[in-house]
Amino acid sequence: MKWLSKLFKSGSGGRRGGYNPQFVGEENMVVRAPVRMPDDRPRTKKEQEELDHAIALSLSDGMRKPNGYNEGRKGGNYSGALPRGADNGSLNPSTYPPYGTLPYHPAGYREEGLEPKPLLVHSMLTYMLMPMTCRVCAGCHREIGYGNYLGCMGAYFHPNCFRCHSCGYPITEHEFSLSGRDPYHKTCFKELTHPKCDVCLQFIPTNAAGLIEYRCHPFWSQKYCPSHEHDNTARCCSCERLESWNLRYYSLEDGRSLCLECMESAIMDTGDCQPLYHAIRDYYEGMNMKLDQQIPMLLVERQALNEAIVGEKNGYHHMPETRGLCLSEEQTVTSILKRPRIGGRHLFGIRTQPQKLTRKCEVTAILVLYGLPRLLTGAILAHELMHGWLRLKGYRNLNPEVEEGICQVLSYMWLESEVLPGSSSRASTSAASSSSSSSKKAGKSNVENKLGEFFIHQIAHDASPAYGGGFRAANAAVNKYGLRRTLDHIRLTGNFPL
Repeated sequence: MKWLSKLFKSGSGGRRGGYNPQFVGEENMVVRAPVRMPDDRPRTKKEQEELDHAIALSLSDGMRKPNGYNEGRKGGNYSGALPRGADNGSLNPSTYPPYGTLPYHPAGYREEGLEPKPLLVHSMLTYMLMPMTCRVCAGCHREIGYGNYLGCMGAYFHPNCFRCHSCGYPITEHEFSLSGRDPYHKTCFKELTHPKCDVCLQFIPTNAAGLIEYRCHPFWSQKYCPSHEHDNTARCCSCERLESWNLRYYSLEDGRSLCLECMESAIMDTGDCQPLYHAIRDYYEGMNMKLDQQIPMLLVERQALNEAIVGEKNGYHHMPETRGLCLSEEQTVTSILKRPRIGGRHLFGIRTQPQKLTRKCEVTAILVLYGLPRLLTGAILAHELMHGWLRLKGYRNLNPEVEEGICQVLSYMWLESEVLPGSSSRASTSAASSSSSSSKKAGKSNVENKLGEFFIHQIAHDASPAYGGGFRAANAAVNKYGLRRTLDHIRLTGNFPL
């Protein structure tokens, strides 16, 4: 019994039944086992008395929170409603604050390196054995009683009741994220709030300022890392979306790329395009704008179209890439005779033939880039046919804003008649044309209709002075005065009516 006398003092001045446990070294904790006292009281009652006394000591000088105790630590609530940067519909960068995390320390943990530290005996009693009948777990709403508990956010929890608001599993890590009053695992919170790139499918990295910076398409809302604009990631030549790493695009022989959705309705050769071309001529006729001349129409590759532009004296061409052309000069043009074959994700084996175009009227031919979806091909044809109609009707020397603007209005009107429910031409008087248009609307898929809405959006939000500014001025005039009166005013003045 000599070892007990070294650890615990007892004498006439000491309290009866009291004990003062001490440390032997920093990490070894010694708790004296209860012994029978000479008053012959039952052992269990004596144990209870000693335990009650230990609790009293804990309450008097040991219930201070350790340095690492995390209670109601405040943090940002990043719920995904991120501030947008200035953007006028273009692919401008947007910057966002990154998600926030809060350190989480279970009771008894200290700040230094988040490593567990040894507890004092009275702290151990508070953490492990202290009766908590007056405290209720904020998770299960039951009394905590004896055993482990956590103090966090101004409340107490059983360790198994402190759970992630997203996945529902207990939070056992030393750090957690907080949104309002809801705790999350750091990884779960990042999955919920940190945007992922729609191209590489990874979390978008932060920039040098610590902000999340990405590009976002104004129509499709496709988010992607800024680096993908310069790393040769393929972009669909029709809908402008970037190729995702898990969904590859088709490659055309002239170097363009085509997404799977645009590929579904793509027109690949001149023969396939003839029914659409005649339908758009009928659309013009239904608006009392019949084209008296039979104007040849050819589908061509990008190189052939660029060569034809070089030989063309008239016209204003939309850069960086022109997709249609109304020719007025005699040229020899290589057209698509037979559609290409599909091998994997490549289209090859296209058959072409040179065709000499002679000038029989003010318009020699209409050329359109091959491999575009039906609605985009039709919109280009409607635009180029309006150029042809203006030349055949004697509209001369119009400035680019006026000529391209009114041509864009016809393209826009045709797309509306094909895509938007209940829409009809603002100038059409043909019931047959309206019936035909309605039947075509019913036959298109949701994917094709969405593409049509994008092409309408593209015309309305074009930033160029001739195509964008010209369209908005022309469309305002047509909406106010009607198409026929607007065209008459252009013939007389060369400008739109105000």
